[in-house]
Amino acid sequence: MRTIKKRLAVSVVLTLVAAAGGVGTGYLLGRAISFRITAHRLQQDATRILTRLDSISNESHSVLAAMNASKYPFCSEANVAEIRKLILHSEFVKDAGRVRDGRIECTASLPRQDLPDTHFKVDLTQEDGTKIFRQLPMYVNGSQSMLASQQGDSFVVFSPYLRDFLGAISMHYAVTLTDSASRKASEVGWDRSALGGAITGNDGQGRVGDVLYSTRCSSRAQACITAFEPISEAIGANRSLLIGYLALGGVAGICFKFFLSLIYRRNRSIEQQLRRAIRKDKLRLVYQPIVDLTSRRIVGAEALARWTNEDNVAVAPNVFVRLAEERHFVGAITELVLRHAMRDFGAMLRGKPSFRLSINLAAADLADPAFLPRLSVLLEQAGVFAQSLALEITESNTARYRAAMDTIVSLRQRGHSVQIDDFGTGYSSLSYLHDLSVDAIKIDQSFTRAIGTGAVILAILPPILAMAEALNLQVVVEGVETEQQADYFAGSHRPVLAQGWFFGRPVPAAEFHRLLAEDQQNAVVPAHAS
Repeated sequence: MRTIKKRLAVSVVLTLVAAAGGVGTGYLLGRAISFRITAHRLQQDATRILTRLDSISNESHSVLAAMNASKYPFCSEANVAEIRKLILHSEFVKDAGRVRDGRIECTASLPRQDLPDTHFKVDLTQEDGTKIFRQLPMYVNGSQSMLASQQGDSFVVFSPYLRDFLGAISMHYAVTLTDSASRKASEVGWDRSALGGAITGNDGQGRVGDVLYSTRCSSRAQACITAFEPISEAIGANRSLLIGYLALGGVAGICFKFFLSLIYRRNRSIEQQLRRAIRKDKLRLVYQPIVDLTSRRIVGAEALARWTNEDNVAVAPNVFVRLAEERHFVGAITELVLRHAMRDFGAMLRGKPSFRLSINLAAADLADPAFLPRLSVLLEQAGVFAQSLALEITESNTARYRAAMDTIVSLRQRGHSVQIDDFGTGYSSLSYLHDLSVDAIKIDQSFTRAIGTGAVILAILPPILAMAEALNLQVVVEGVETEQQADYFAGSHRPVLAQGWFFGRPVPAAEFHRLLAEDQQNAVVPAHAS
């Protein structure tokens, strides 16, 4: 229960972390998209305002050209009337007049006696010679001076409502002109961007500090428009979009966590762990003694695979072998067992040909055309004769004996002893035992355990032993755990071999070799004593 709670707590924490990561990613993505949307709007508005500014510039140039081309005397009544007529037909010019040496001589709207006796300083001069004035005290709209421009000896003052004409937009913008002499860009009205002349006086867009901007310049109007917006306002304008990405990011983070969990679980599945264990040679072998019941001497051993998974849990052989059979990679286990067995017993088998090592085969091994060549190579590399290696096949495999028959015949022709494992569990029949032409049967431990219990199944043992004698088959009894069980089979007419905890549990190779040495020593001592 504690483990389940711990895993649940870890899962909840990971889900929260994944959600937080997704929200963070969603915020960054939403913020980036908000910036892109804002940049696009800035560019559109800067272009739109620049187009309107071109219209204003065209009109002012036309008015100035007409005034400079006047046929009437300078500042005469006729000249002033002509100027008034030009303003009347203008959309963007509020006033106009004539200027000489920086001093206003006459205008269309102001009486001459009200004109200041001042020589006004030009703020900047454009490439075409147009002079720009930003500070003319008589032309003030609220707290802001109106813009004026001069060509020749004529000047115009622009309407204070130009901003309305340019259009009310959500972001800020500034108009920038460049002085032809100093090449210095100077903002001449509206919002003060504080972005710097290098940015507001040249085409481009991007980010400066916490401000996004887009600048578009016109060679015709000899001016630049910079539309800009603080990042805080850009995010505020796209708040719903940002919230959507935050929610989407959170959901995506949780989904990603579950996706990784599925991959992790699949990667941690028993099948994947078993595949990795085989690939990394993590399976180990133990060996159980096989004893001659007549002499009680060890005459062989069965190699048994053992596996402890990545959670340090021992997995039963019938579980992982069956899984490997179902997933069609049991041949890899068989090859691993053969390699380990040759490594552990190769030298002993070469020196003691009468000893027989038993290896379990699966149905897939019998059907695999590459199995026999691999087996031959392993034996040749180990220098071990085929007679020293017994191969066990389960009854379920012999149920498909026609498919297995050719492989079994080949194995026996090479000198291997072929044995039917777990005999009597429900598949074998006398009709094909002779056809398979095996060398031995291993009586399943369920029969052994019935000895001394009066179980009905015990009645089957005598016929099995008689059948084995009639077919000249060696009998190996599995699961012997008591002296009574051993004595039961020791009374048979033919020698019977046995294995079980009564004679020894499965042990690692080093331990088995020690037991075998002790067994041989015990066999020799009585001979000297006699």
